[in-house]
Amino acid sequence: MKKAVVALGGNAISHTGKENIHEQFANTRKSLEGIVELVKAGYKLAITHGNGPQVGNALLRVERTKNDIPALPLGVIVADTEGGMGYMIEQSLQNRFMNLGIKRDVITIVTQVIVDPNDPSIINPSKYIGPFYTKKQAETLAEMFNWVIKEDLGRGYRRVVPSPRPRRIVNRHTIGMLVDLGTIVIAAGGGGIPVYTENDGTYEGVDAVVDKDHASAVLAHDIDAQTLLFLTDVDYVYLNYNKPNQQMLKTITVVEAKRYFAEGHFPPGNMGPKIEAAVSFLASGGQEVIITSLDKAQQAISGDAGTRIVNK
Repeated sequence: MKKAVVALGGNAISHTGKENIHEQFANTRKSLEGIVELVKAGYKLAITHGNGPQVGNALLRVERTKNDIPALPLGVIVADTEGGMGYMIEQSLQNRFMNLGIKRDVITIVTQVIVDPNDPSIINPSKYIGPFYTKKQAETLAEMFNWVIKEDLGRGYRRVVPSPRPRRIVNRHTIGMLVDLGTIVIAAGGGGIPVYTENDGTYEGVDAVVDKDHASAVLAHDIDAQTLLFLTDVDYVYLNYNKPNQQMLKTITVVEAKRYFAEGHFPPGNMGPKIEAAVSFLASGGQEVIITSLDKAQQAISGDAGTRIVNK
């Protein structure tokens, strides 16, 4: 039985960040159809997911309640969203399985992810999170919360935080054991909670966010998955995306992926992290990476949809 990590895109649960909880559950149920088909096909699975809109909302709550309750650090906010979103995915899958007569356990693990405390991004944070502010609002919040705030391409001011590369999943052995037993594990949501190791081996949190695509690749490596499947909002990866000479990619090698990345075809805020994560996973022993849309998961596994990246 093959083992895969399925990375749900950030729009799987919340498209705008303004949906109420009923709408988020509806989005979640819709996004899981492809995963149900993979389970029917006999795959052992771990599932990751994005949490950008949810973290943004949580930060807004921190800002608006600053005079009434203590502010939460970013690591705790990531943990909170991991638990809440994991609950929605877990229950939606459980109910779907019950209706279909599928007997598979589902569990959510709030996941810590090891990062390097000397990662360059910690010294020079550049990952934009949360809402936009005016310059005056930004200066006030920076002083109040000790935030680093920068202008975001002329659109306003936003908080920036470190985004260190994930190195290892703290809970990898438990996740791997459960997946091997056939349990579907929801883990490393939003990239997981970034922590580093002290000299005595203990863990300490970092006020940062981990890229969910890179964390998915590390999780796939750490549990010995053969396949890493990114489910996003496009059916294929393209060269010259949204240009007159747009070119669909069906199967490419790691060498080709590296070349296209170097040529600038995959932007940092979009397809770039997925391609980097794919290259990293394949270099560490993975067999294949598939990138496709939420509703094409089963077809992509069968080779009838999506972009497949392989070593040869």
